[in-house]
Amino acid sequence: MMMATQSFNLPPKSFHPKLPTFTSLRPNMLRFDSSKQTCRRQKLSIRSVFTGIVEEMGHVKDLGLADHGGFDLKIGARVVLEDVKLGDSIAVNGTCLTVTDFDTEEFTVGLAPETLRKTSLEELERGSLVNLERALQPVSRMGGHVVQGHVDGTGVIVSMEAEGDSLWVKVKADKALLKYIVPKGFVAVDGTSLTVVDVSDVESCFNFMLVAYTQQNVVIPTKKVGQKVNLEVDIMGKYVERLLTTTGFSMNTPPQLMFSCMGYRKRRAEAQLWRGEAHLGSVAVCEIDLDLCFFVIAASQNLGAVR
Repeated sequence: MMMATQSFNLPPKSFHPKLPTFTSLRPNMLRFDSSKQTCRRQKLSIRSVFTGIVEEMGHVKDLGLADHGGFDLKIGARVVLEDVKLGDSIAVNGTCLTVTDFDTEEFTVGLAPETLRKTSLEELERGSLVNLERALQPVSRMGGHVVQGHVDGTGVIVSMEAEGDSLWVKVKADKALLKYIVPKGFVAVDGTSLTVVDVSDVESCFNFMLVAYTQQNVVIPTKKVGQKVNLEVDIMGKYVERLLTTTGFSMNTPPQLMFSCMGYRKRRAEAQLWRGEAHLGSVAVCEIDLDLCFFVIAASQNLGAVR
């Protein structure tokens, strides 16, 4: 049976416009005119980034309303205080917080009402253990994955089962977050970079395994079934979804079709650049979209049959 096909008026494969060299471009063509750019991409303002590799477990020494009217959290620590400065960012159970005071044995961070509402920090009490990690430096190793410290929401531990010296942990998450969590993908749980083992859309749960070393160096095993954990999903999934929804595609669009259409957009922008009808910025935008398309195709080939 013949399937009907839809024409997208794609140019022939032989259509490869010759680009001018940088020396031959007119000066006004090299000028980046931001006023001509659409507002499709938001301006990035990332102050710090983490890896999800916990440096130490600190303990809550005090928390509550401060004299200035805000909510302060005081944490005893050692490693993260070695080179700390006022205004530095430290991830506390995966939540990026700003140091407002410190000495050689403890530091203080402020908690906004929204932070208390969106994270599990509201469950802390004096003596609670917390995961701590300093912000990544340019010379640091990327041991885990890119963690922003911007908690997406909380999950609830539904089971913890030992297998040998390892520990299986199952977490129930909101379906709005679960769609970004994939088997063998990354997720930050209380700021710890972990590899997802299985995802169940029916149960709205995912699980992961903690080896013996990790159990001794993060706070997750100290929690009980029913307690909350902070969740931050891998940012790449959000970028891919944003790419699809802002370019007229949907999550069901075949990756190959999306790649063909965006390849056409790039070639068209290159042709407009050659004719002096576009600027380099528009070509650069298409290049970024094309790179993300490669990611979508790779992800669909590797994970499409899993979910």
